Amino acid sequence: MDKQHRGGDPLFRAILRLESLDECRAFFDDLCTIRELQELTRRFAVAAMLDEKKNYQEISKATGASTATISRVNRCLVYGSGGYRAALDKAEKESRIASNESPADEKATKKSDSEP
Repeated sequence: MDKQHRGGDPLFRAILRLESLDECRAFFDDLCTIRELQELTRRFAVAAMLDEKKNYQEISKATGASTATISRVNRCLVYGSGGYRAALDKAEKESRIASNESPADEKATKKSDSEP
């Protein structure tokens, strides 16, 4: 991260110190307008759907995101700082842990679901 973004470090550290989903929700409710929070949520959903190899039309229909937003998120996902990738990977890992499924189990399940 370059120096111009370092001013956000106190904010980022504060977010890292939050200890629960409820604390995080309360913080973002106070920090962001409803519209800003909806847009952040939409962008993360777009990133997740791009990671699942959904096409722009499917993503736009499901999220209401414009193709410009989808394209920007895709560009960040592919060429960005790695933030989306880290968050998506951690969310996937947490989801597997919650369902007691290993990465190999998940791939086998996806493959068997797609077979006739």
